[in-house]
Amino acid sequence: MTPDEYVEAVLDLVERIPPGRVMSYGAVADALAERSGRASARLVGSIMARHGGGVPWHRVVNAAGRLPPGHEREALARLRAEGAPLRGNGVDISAAAWSPQQG
Repeated sequence: MTPDEYVEAVLDLVERIPPGRVMSYGAVADALAERSGRASARLVGSIMARHGGGVPWHRVVNAAGRLPPGHEREALARLRAEGAPLRGNGVDISAAAWSPQQG
């Protein structure tokens, strides 16, 4: 998989995350690792920062449920509107986590 194909794969996966659910940067990387040969949460974060504006970027959080840096307020408002389970100023990752195997 080329770097451009990986960017597209990340964005396609993020597009599939249902409203009110989230994936961590690491979970996105892990879900694509086998077919891409890459498994970097940091790379997923970089892709989201550069190219994620057209997908539901607010549904990708860190492993502790913290929201995208610099966009916390907007992400929280969007997640709240979608009915995502929240905890403090972030997402209750154990209740909101989604994986592609869930459909």
